[in-house]
Amino acid sequence: MSELSSIRIVLVETSHPGNIGAAARAMKTMGLSELVLVRPKDYPCVEATARAAGADDVLAAARVVDDLPAALDDCQLVFGATARLRSLRWPVVTAREAAAMAIGELDRSKIAIVFGRERTGLSNDELALCQQLLNIPVNPDFSSLNLSAAVQVVCYELRLAALGDQPRQTTQPEEEYAPAGMIDSFHAQLEKELVEIGFLDPDNPRQLPLKLRRLFIKARPTINEIKILRGILKGLSRRRNDSEAGAK
Repeated sequence: MSELSSIRIVLVETSHPGNIGAAARAMKTMGLSELVLVRPKDYPCVEATARAAGADDVLAAARVVDDLPAALDDCQLVFGATARLRSLRWPVVTAREAAAMAIGELDRSKIAIVFGRERTGLSNDELALCQQLLNIPVNPDFSSLNLSAAVQVVCYELRLAALGDQPRQTTQPEEEYAPAGMIDSFHAQLEKELVEIGFLDPDNPRQLPLKLRRLFIKARPTINEIKILRGILKGLSRRRNDSEAGAK
């Protein structure tokens, strides 16, 4: 199913190369092929190739990047897989719900699903780059799930959703949603301005940056809306600088 090949699977700081190969195999069996690796501990590796068991083409095409923002730069809808609910409440969906959302937006959004480290998962800062948290409802008495098994479950749900008989319920936005890289640049500019006016203490930010990210994640701004917001920040900064210069 060619449409699934455009959904990106991102693995962050994978410790065991065998998990990379097994994840590639899980992807290929369900029709996915775009794999991005963020700072893998040991890759490329013969163990990864062996565990891929025929999904060598997925491994060969995999990209290795230095950080998660680079992996998500052009994505407009990002799911972050997590086994634990965090103190800062974030929109949480099951793997099945995430798959339905992803398939519903394939025509207008670049989609990524992010999986964290084998032992510790994704950090709060990394989850803050995601629009939704994805949780697999496992047995609460034995919640341990191997990384490649989690990838398999999610890819299976994506395939089921793509094969479903129900018509896709999509609402086309008037404009294209802003990609992650553009939103990250806006947040960097916003935080800089908040520090300048004394609203944000960089030494003790508390949860303000994360809460602001959550606000804009819920809004899902378009490219033009982000341009407007950045223009406002630029104008305010220019006016403040002019006032400070005139006061000297």
